[in-house]
Amino acid sequence: MSSYSLDYELPLVSDLIKQHDIIVLVVPIDLGAPKGRLIMPQVQTIRESLDEDAIVVVTKDKELRATLDKLKALPKLVVTDSQAIMKVTADVPDEILLTTFSILMARYKGDLTEYVKGIEKMENLQDGDKVLVAEACSHHAQEDDIGRVKIPRWLRLHTRKQLEIDVKSGNDFPENLNEYQLIIHCGGCTLTRKMMQTRIKQAKYSGVPIVNYGVAISYMQGALPRALEPFPEAILEWQKISKF
Repeated sequence: MSSYSLDYELPLVSDLIKQHDIIVLVVPIDLGAPKGRLIMPQVQTIRESLDEDAIVVVTKDKELRATLDKLKALPKLVVTDSQAIMKVTADVPDEILLTTFSILMARYKGDLTEYVKGIEKMENLQDGDKVLVAEACSHHAQEDDIGRVKIPRWLRLHTRKQLEIDVKSGNDFPENLNEYQLIIHCGGCTLTRKMMQTRIKQAKYSGVPIVNYGVAISYMQGALPRALEPFPEAILEWQKISKF
């Protein structure tokens, strides 16, 4: 159960930074990036950081190391797209806080500690288990789509199991959740917090663990607990389950 009410306005990033802190946002430009614009979590993070009078630096993953070298002071926080987490983790010194846009959204819209709990189920999936990949929006699928292609591929490689993976998008959140052993949900940037919380409650009522894209990808790429370090409650939950 989340410790916040549905009406409570959670911060996205403002509680992690203060005036004149430097925050570096890593925004890869690849096939999945929308042409001519940034995605909603990136824009929201920029705006909330500016509202705190922080200094925002936006760079691509390939330019991150050069960007950090040119800064006179270390940034307080680096936020990256989940898909670049492996490269970014290697480029960011340990003394700098690091997380992903999707993990920020997990706390902002969903329930980060509940998602961390879902990692344990990822380690216990068996041949023939059904996994639901749920996306809140109905976007045009790219050639190497994150939900339809990359996450299923990474999950099968990580678990080494023959899994049955269904992908549902938009309002098509199935009622038969109890048939699944795990739900991997997108960040929910197009949903209200109340709508995302309702989906989490449906999963819990059905007894199905749920994890979001950012937490799942960071775990499978070996970036946990590093990407959870800005969030003490998530770290405590990680310590409970990190026996594997």
